[in-house]
Amino acid sequence: MKSATPLFESKLPKVATTIFTVMSQLAAECKAINLSQGYPDFDGPSELLDRVAWHIGQGHNQYAPMPGLPALRDQVAAKCARIYDIATDAETEITVVPGATEAIFCAIMATVSKGDEVIVFDPCYDCYAPAVELARGRTIHVPMRVPGFSIDWDAARAAVNANTRMIIINSPHNPTGSTLLADDLAQLADLVRDTGIIILSDEVYEHLVFDGRSHHSVLQHPELRARAFAVFSFGKTYHVTGWKTGYCIAPLLLTKELRKVHQFVTFVAVTPLQYALADFMAAYPGFPDTLADFYQEKRDLFCAGLKSSRFSYTPSAGTYFQLLEYSAVSDMNDYELARKLTKQHGVAAIPISVFCEEPGDTQYLRLCFAKHGDTLLEATRRLCKI
Repeated sequence: MKSATPLFESKLPKVATTIFTVMSQLAAECKAINLSQGYPDFDGPSELLDRVAWHIGQGHNQYAPMPGLPALRDQVAAKCARIYDIATDAETEITVVPGATEAIFCAIMATVSKGDEVIVFDPCYDCYAPAVELARGRTIHVPMRVPGFSIDWDAARAAVNANTRMIIINSPHNPTGSTLLADDLAQLADLVRDTGIIILSDEVYEHLVFDGRSHHSVLQHPELRARAFAVFSFGKTYHVTGWKTGYCIAPLLLTKELRKVHQFVTFVAVTPLQYALADFMAAYPGFPDTLADFYQEKRDLFCAGLKSSRFSYTPSAGTYFQLLEYSAVSDMNDYELARKLTKQHGVAAIPISVFCEEPGDTQYLRLCFAKHGDTLLEATRRLCKI
């Protein structure tokens, strides 16, 4: 019997189920503490949740305008003015989207064409390269410096050529927890000056920067802002990752192109969530200012609990992720060790090799500390027994 002719050829032949799904499923099967997937085990502010129910009851359940509810875009503009001391046009520069991943996808699809090259810095978040591949571009992976996971700007310069269309940066950085400094943005500006290179800046953890440091956004750098998509997350800021609601800020020309794609991907974000977020931001504008101390306390609790373990670590500078270096624990590769920790020790983590084109010989696991204190203490107790 002849084999059937395939109906189509996969556009993403190397892409499988994401590591987040794999490890979360394994954690559930093993009844392990799930520090793999990045979401809190606590809820968002009750005032915010109440506003969702209220707006649903008021009949705000139909399509919002495609760029986002005007009241919410106005609140985003007010937040940018208060926190970053910049003016943004809510009508022409701010687009509300159903999740930062959708904004990243739309930005890439809108501006990257066949043969274009997109530079990313490894380890890089896993949604970047597949979007580039779907746009028929080519992803150029530039390894970050280890330890510390800072950008090697000499290597970045060497990677730039006439085909470079976009550079993607991510700060605070998932999965490593490192952050970009003002000098990094200055070097990036120098690198792209007098070119047509677009910047895609993933800043979803903008408020989670620790130890008195400040977040440095491309929006604060006029030269970069003029050529950048900057992507943010309401879900990360308000502890409601399952709402999958974020926004993108970009100059008029880039915003027009983003919206052309966005309107045919999801068209619009969820309406009652937008109303609730607009209300909460107006009533509690200072809420984001509380996040650094809130999550730093959790980071410090987690790290303190690991002091007697055989893992080594540098406290995360940002995000709600902590890297653990495990060379004193095992010589297994990080994927196999992550599975072993889940099955035998009841703690699920993410191997960072999955975020790299060339994993190299680094031995790191990423763990999420956006959890209740009791959960973190039990996880560290188990890890200290290894």
